[in-house]
Amino acid sequence: MSGLLVAVRYLTIVPVPGPAHAPLEALGRSAAWFPVVGLGLGLLLVLVDRLTSWMFSPLLAALLTVTVWKLVTGGVHLDGLADCLDGLVGRDAEHRLAIMRDSRIGAFGAIGLILFLMLEIVALAELVPPVRGSALFAAPVIARATPALLASLFRPARADGHGAAFHVGVRPSAIAIGLAAALAAAVFALGGLGVATVAAGLVMAVAVGAFVAARLGGVTGDVLGAAVEITEVAVLLTVSAWTYARV
Repeated sequence: MSGLLVAVRYLTIVPVPGPAHAPLEALGRSAAWFPVVGLGLGLLLVLVDRLTSWMFSPLLAALLTVTVWKLVTGGVHLDGLADCLDGLVGRDAEHRLAIMRDSRIGAFGAIGLILFLMLEIVALAELVPPVRGSALFAAPVIARATPALLASLFRPARADGHGAAFHVGVRPSAIAIGLAAALAAAVFALGGLGVATVAAGLVMAVAVGAFVAARLGGVTGDVLGAAVEITEVAVLLTVSAWTYARV
């Protein structure tokens, strides 16, 4: 259960007992618990969405639900996405990594986050019950299966940092457990469509990992976080496309 506590502490702002700063290697060893954290997040989002949808219009309900989504996760993955967007404009791999280490956000990161959050909010607002709740339930689980997968496919871009430590700590079993949990949650929530959402989410995550790894010489913790965000949006877009095609 210590792995679960580490995963909850790192992936959310939920207070849990234990040291505030666990060894970075422990984060990789806790990767099998990431989808479980995603499951808890998905359940919370379903409850929030039902409450806000009862009180407000679909668009405002979607905005409030996404706000809770990002607040509960502490914006950790959004930070990784912004860093990646800023870093990709660097001259070479070394320069890009240096930009990504900078705590300040640049123009590309700011603009990218605005457009990304708009896309996520509108994609959610376009969904109608009950498929909206199903997508909210499945997306966080699927997305949190991707860090272990990407860590197994791409080498770390740096010898230090969260990404390298996570890579060292990840066990092969975490990949299998994560993918199985993602598929089970998706099929439970969405039926046959769940298989398509898992496929779309994983394809997007691997594509992002491959693109960034080619420019950085590997992946970092920021890349893993960005992949989580992009996978979640890929799930929402897949469900939205399926719903629109049936109309």
